[in-house]
Amino acid sequence: MARRQKREDSHDNHERWLVSYADFITLLFAFFVVMYALSTVNEGKYRILSDSMTAAFRNVQVNSSTPLPVVVTPPIPIPRAQRPSLAARQAEAERQKRREKMRSVARELLEAMAPLIEEGKVRVIETERGVTIEINDSILFAAGQAILNPLSSRAMRAVAQVLAPTDFPITIEGHTDNTPIHTPQFPSNWELSAVRATTVLRLFIESGVPPDRLTAIGYADTRPVEPNLLAEGRARNRRVTILIDSREAEQGREIDVENPPAP
Repeated sequence: MARRQKREDSHDNHERWLVSYADFITLLFAFFVVMYALSTVNEGKYRILSDSMTAAFRNVQVNSSTPLPVVVTPPIPIPRAQRPSLAARQAEAERQKRREKMRSVARELLEAMAPLIEEGKVRVIETERGVTIEINDSILFAAGQAILNPLSSRAMRAVAQVLAPTDFPITIEGHTDNTPIHTPQFPSNWELSAVRATTVLRLFIESGVPPDRLTAIGYADTRPVEPNLLAEGRARNRRVTILIDSREAEQGREIDVENPPAP
C-alpha cells in the first residue's frame, strides 16, 4: 500500500506552465499600465513642475494660479550712420578748398624756382601741414653773413609774389651746421640763423606779404637733416626753410590756475 502511494506521487505535473504563463500575463499587464500612465499628462502637476523650475532659474516668486508672463527682450537698435551736419559739411568743403589752393600754390612755386630745383639747390616738399621750401644757404648768403645775394634776392621775390595773394601763415626758419662762429655780429649760430630768417622775412614784407602772416625762427644747428660729419652733410644743413602752413591759426584760451584743464 505504501509502495503504491509512493508511485502516484512520483508522477510529473504537466500543468506547471500555467504558473509561468500567469506571471508573463501579469508582467505584460503591468507594462501596459505603465505605458498608459506615461502617455497621460496631468496638467496641474505639469504646471506645478514648470512653475518650480521657472522660480529656480529666475529666482522669482511665481503664482501657479496665474499664467506665466512672457518676457520679450526688444532688439538692440543699430544706430544708423548719421548724416553730417551743415556746419560739418561746410567745414569739410572749406578744408577741401584750402587743399586745392595749397596745391595751386605748390605748382606756382615749382615754376618760379624751376632752375634752382634742377640744380639741386631748392627742394619743394609737401607735408601734412602744407608745403615746405628748403633752400640751400649757398645761393642766399655768403659764409658767416646774413646779407642776401642779388641773384637769390630775385628768387625770393618771385616766391613772395606767389605767396602774397594767399592767406596761408608762413614760417621762415634759419638753420646752420655745427661749425662754431664767434664774431662781433654773430656770437653763435643762434644769432646767425635768426638774422638770416629775419632777412628773408623783411624781403617778403617788402614784396607785399602781410607781416601778420609771417614768423621768423632761428634753430642754429639743432635740427640737422644730415649728419655733420662730412662737408656734404654740413652744406645740406645750412639752409633756410619756408613753411606755408595750410591750417588756420587756432584761437587760444586762457587757462585758469585754480581750474586747470583735465589731463
